[in-house]
Amino acid sequence: MRRLFLALLLAASCASAQDLERERRWAAEILPNLVVGDAVRLTLPSGREFLGLYTEASASKPAILLVHGIGVHPDFGIVGALRVALADLGYPTLSIQMPVQKANAPAEDYFPALFPEAAARIQAGAEWLAARGYARSVLLSHSLGSWMSNVYYERVADPPFSAWVSIGRSGAYGNMENVHVPLLDIYGENDLPSVLRGGWRRRFAVEGIPGSAQVKVPGADHHFTGREKELAATVHDFLSRLK
Repeated sequence: MRRLFLALLLAASCASAQDLERERRWAAEILPNLVVGDAVRLTLPSGREFLGLYTEASASKPAILLVHGIGVHPDFGIVGALRVALADLGYPTLSIQMPVQKANAPAEDYFPALFPEAAARIQAGAEWLAARGYARSVLLSHSLGSWMSNVYYERVADPPFSAWVSIGRSGAYGNMENVHVPLLDIYGENDLPSVLRGGWRRRFAVEGIPGSAQVKVPGADHHFTGREKELAATVHDFLSRLK
């Protein structure tokens, strides 16, 4: 009974912390201008739906689930560019809306309030892809999305992904003891100070996971402005070497 009470309390806390109206505004803004892919609705165990942008491609390559950074939407910035570029390279992509707070909320306000639902959305995305017949899927995350993904790995006993591409990992550092698949850690030469400071921790984790690598993209900032094609090629090269 106590566990049920705590679960309900956590769910209520998460619901009050996130800005669902902001999610609806994002959807209303991006869907009329969507050129590549289709809008889909995914469902959480709670019954609440959230937005995904799905682009179908070759069934012979792993599907890629994309997780964006703080306070934005699934077609924003580098994640929006990658969902299209990787689809052009033959990968099915599903970019999902992550829970957001009010505009200008710092990353510290997202944790731990929204991280349980963030993990649930990642799991729902993986299950959505599996239900459509994709035998393999890869998790690709950027910035706060990589922090959320790290916590997802900590909380899920058997994550279904065959690899994790973590870009510009920000936020507090947890452990990666539950990451048992190849990890590609990517950051820019001119990335955020917090990302650069944590490089040695991520390199230590990468060295302990077979098939993993860390890549610094010369001249790139946190959003990989002007380096989108180079980043897509780096991801493609890594995924092409997976067995």
